[in-house]
Parts: sequence; C-alpha cells; structure tokens
Amino acid sequence: MNLLNSINSPRDLKELNNNQLKELAGELREAIIETVSKNGGHLAPNLGVVELTLAVHKVFDTSRDRIVFDVGHQCYVHKLLTGRRNEFYTLRKYGGVSGFPRCSESNHDAFGTGHSSTSISAALGLALARDMSGEKYSVAAIIGDGAMTGGMAFEALNHAGHLGTDFIVILNDNEMSIGENVGGLSKYLTRIRTDPMYSRGKDEIENLLKKLPIGKQVLKVADRLKDSLKYLVVPGMIFEELGFTYLGPIDGHNIDETINILKQAKAMKGPILVHVITQKGKGYKPAEENPDKFHGTGPFDIVSGEALKKNSAPTYTSVFSDTLIKLAGENKKIIAITAAMASGTGLDKFAQHYPDRFFDVGIAEQHAVTLAAGMAIKGYKPVVALYSTFLQRGYDQVLHDVCLQNLPVVFAIDRAGIVGDDGATHQGLFDITFLRSIPNITIMAPKDENELQHMLKTALELPGPCAVRYPRGAGIGSPMDEEPLALPVGKAEVLRRGSDVTLAAIGNMVPLVEEAAGELAKLGVQAAVINARFIKPLDDQCIAHYAAETGRLITVEEHVLAGGFGSSVLEMLEAKGLHNIKVNRLGIKDEFVEHGAPSIMREKYGLTVDNIVMKALHMVGKRPKLHAAQK
Repeated sequence: MNLLNSINSPRDLKELNNNQLKELAGELREAIIETVSKNGGHLAPNLGVVELTLAVHKVFDTSRDRIVFDVGHQCYVHKLLTGRRNEFYTLRKYGGVSGFPRCSESNHDAFGTGHSSTSISAALGLALARDMSGEKYSVAAIIGDGAMTGGMAFEALNHAGHLGTDFIVILNDNEMSIGENVGGLSKYLTRIRTDPMYSRGKDEIENLLKKLPIGKQVLKVADRLKDSLKYLVVPGMIFEELGFTYLGPIDGHNIDETINILKQAKAMKGPILVHVITQKGKGYKPAEENPDKFHGTGPFDIVSGEALKKNSAPTYTSVFSDTLIKLAGENKKIIAITAAMASGTGLDKFAQHYPDRFFDVGIAEQHAVTLAAGMAIKGYKPVVALYSTFLQRGYDQVLHDVCLQNLPVVFAIDRAGIVGDDGATHQGLFDITFLRSIPNITIMAPKDENELQHMLKTALELPGPCAVRYPRGAGIGSPMDEEPLALPVGKAEVLRRGSDVTLAAIGNMVPLVEEAAGELAKLGVQAAVINARFIKPLDDQCIAHYAAETGRLITVEEHVLAGGFGSSVLEMLEAKGLHNIKVNRLGIKDEFVEHGAPSIMREKYGLTVDNIVMKALHMVGKRPKLHAAQK
C-alpha cells in the first residue's frame, strides 16, 4: 500500500504518472476487498470503477468541481482518495464512514445520494446554480447503465438537452444494475458496446463532410446527409438526439484513454455524455463471476468468497418467495413484479418457475405499480415486491392508480424497519405512515416467518389493495405450518393475558414484547401481550378492551412514531373516548436513522426488552431494578 498511503487528498494524484496510477488501482482494490470482507458493503460496483474514479480525480478538482455519484454505492474509491483513508476501516459501522456520499462528511461529496437515477437531475441543478451565480467550475454525474433505466434519468436528460447547459454525464456501463439489466435501453447500449463501427463511424462521416464545397445550400444538404449516413452506420443516436454530444464508448479500465476523453469532455461546451465500459467486480474473481452476489454483501472470506455468517432460520425473503411460488401453482392469475430487485426480493426463484408471469421492469418503481394496476383491473393478482425504501418512489401510483380504484394489488414490502449498515437512505421506517392515510388499503406485519406465509395468503384473497411489510434477514426460527391459511381480516392475536399493563406490538417487535412480558412476570407485573397483526384495519375492539382493563398501554414498533402504529392506536382511543388510559409509544423519534448494526440502533432508540420492562414498571409505579436505556 505504498502509493495509497501517500494519498491524503486528490491533489497528491496530480504528481503520479499513468503507470503509478495503474499501480495505485491495484492497491485501492486490495483496500476495498479487505474492508468489505470484514464490514460488508457494496463490493462489485466499487471494484468496477477504480480506474474511472482515478481518471476523474486526475482531470477534475473535487474540492471545487462538483461530481455526483448516482446511487453512491460506487464511491469507496472516491472516499479513499479524499482524506478518509485512515477512517475507511469504520466503513458502514455506527459512527464511522458512510457507505454513500454525504455532504456533511466531506466537501468532496457534492450531493447526498442513495437512491437510483437522481444524479443527472442533481448535477444539472448544480450546473444551473453555478451559471446563475457567475461561477466557473465543472459539474459531472456518474451514472450506471442500470440507473439509466429509471424514468427520472430520462426526464433530466430531456431537460438538460433542451437547456444546453455545460455539464458532463459519465455513463458507467457495466451491463448490470444489482442484477442483469432489462429493457430497451440495455439492448441499445449493448449494440453500441459491441459494434466496432460505432466509435469510428461518426468521426469518419464528419471528416468526409468537411471536404464538401462550402455554401449555404450545400451545408443544408451536408447536414441532412450527415444525419442519414449517421443512422446507417450507428445503431441509434438517442443521446445526440436528446441534445448531448456523445463521446465513446471507451474502455473504462484503460486509465490513459479515460483521462484523455475526460479532458476532452471538460473542454467542450454544452451537455456531454461520455460512455465508459467497465466490468463489475473487476480484479476479484468471485465478484467478477458473481457480480450480483457481490453487489451488496455481508462479511466474507476473501480466499473463497463465501459468506462468514450463516443462519439456520429461513429469511423472510425466502419464505415470501417459497410461499408465492406455492400459491402461484394454485392460482394462474398470480403475477410477480419487481423493479431491478429480482434476487433481493426472492423473485428470481419465482421467475425460474413461472417466467411468463414474472416482470422485472428495471429501476422504475412508478411503472411497476401502475403496470400492476393495469393487470389487476383485468382480473389478475399482481404482487409487487419492493424494498420499503424504494416503495416511496411509487407513492403517487399506489395512491392514485391502485388504491383510488380499489384494485387487488399486493405490495410485498421487504426490508421494512431498521435495515442497518446502509443507513438513512435505506431504512424502511416510513411505509406505515405514508400508506396508512390512504383509503381502501389493508396493511399487515407478521410477528415471525410462519405468520408471513399466512399473511401472503390472506393478501391474495382480499378484493382490494394490501401491503405486507416484513424485515430484512433471518426469521426467529419459528416452526412453519405445512400450508398457508388466510387470517381473519382486522383481527389481532392475544398472546398473553394480564391485568397490570398491555403491550401491543406489530411485526418483529412482537417477540420482543413477549420476552419483556416474561421478565415483568418475574417482577410481579402481569402484562397482556397483543400481536396486532393488522395496522389497518386495526382491531379496535381487542386493543381497546385490554387497554381499558389494565389502564396502561405500551405500543412498540420498528417504525417512525409519527403516523405509525402507535399513532393509529392513539387515534382509536380518542375516537372511543378512552382518555384516561396511560399510553407510552416506543418507536423511532422524529429523525433519520443513521448507519449501524440493527442491534445498536434498536438499543439507541429503546427498542429493547430492558427498556420495555422499565417503561412498564414506571407505569405501574414500581421502581425499576434494571440497567436499561433511558428513553
């Protein structure tokens, strides 16, 4: 790591020749593999952009020039080069370096990102602000071909081409997003990538036209001839038609070539698109061979590439996948839809069983939801599987296209709750709030993996829209029933009766309150435990009965308190005139949850057995004897 240890800021790169940059690229890959193998993180995307990032920092001055990373899961090289090398071992750990760009972390981070397809819009905004302020610096967006499938990217390209603003889009084309890319744009880029005529065709045509006699009429003919010949030689010119000057494609692992083309782009006027071809996972064989597996990974053994942590309990994702496959075998109207998250949501297995009933729309959540609505209106049962943090991107479509028409679309909301090391951009802590206010929708959350299969069965039998939210990772090892059975809609489950305090919880917090009730019993406090199951419709009768009987109620949820499960319980009690009940709501307060292990974050926000016990003891007037977090 001799060269890397000498890099304290991008200015140090200016002194290195291209051979030294190639040596540095190897050291950067070693550092990234070493850290991610211990901490987990986005490995394959970062290994693929090592030379590209070095070239960017060689050509641009990121203390002044503004470089926006789309999504941001490819910014590790950038972080190592911009003064965070000594802290890089803390990557994605609580209080450590974030896995995504953050303006508060470094002046070299131009824009905070975490969700796909936003970089061109942000970069265009930065460029327009620069021009309006009369300043002089370069602005560039680095966006992957997967992110280019998102509609927001096209909206920004369309606007930028219309304005003619000086800025650069660097298209990092590695043929993948998280999984294999889908759609017309992917096929278009493949044609460009594989056609040897492309890179020389346009220049040769223009050189030919320069030799034509000059004259007003001849120029008009020449322009028309250039366009005609261009379309004969080049397989599509979508970017130039949008108003961009297109440069490329080039080998993004060739530092010399990449530096030269970025210098050329920097010197040009108007919107420029530089097409760079890279290999996801470059330099680490397991990641090269399985780039989807190593897109985002937990800790792993460097030699074998195998994960270090294995849990015998099935994951919620796998239970969802297996149950949906089983139910689809019984009902040919069941359709599965996702947005570039086939493996992450478990629908890759569904696609193998029922390829004609599986649709991956690319990074286009809005389209996924309305596509489902169109199918539902013709009698099909679409299941849209998305992470909670990405469902936010389709909110208008959920409200307007699905719920307003009361269509039977099922939203399988994976990664609901505290997600952990990916941090604020990926926490699934808002879905209850933004869904609960919409009429017609039913919202459920299972207490364990066994209940998840029953909830999916229930959701598919409902005549209107339904959302089932479940957490990331392994279940609790609950025994699995042989067959999924429909649950009575809007009915809670009483797990324990008690006379002193009522503990009502939703989803993965139910086992926590069960354990707390056991600890309270040892201290002479009898707690009733309610697994609410349904957030909407709420089981008013059950919760109100036990709340009134004990006079004390604690609600627990891994979700923001504002508008969440506890809020719905408070609204219900107010509507029933039950104003004398003491209520304490446990959940996430009004702030964004940063990155860190879920266990650390639950401790921070009081979602622990000790804190539930302490709150209950205070409510019943007993002195707590536990070392609990004060919340």
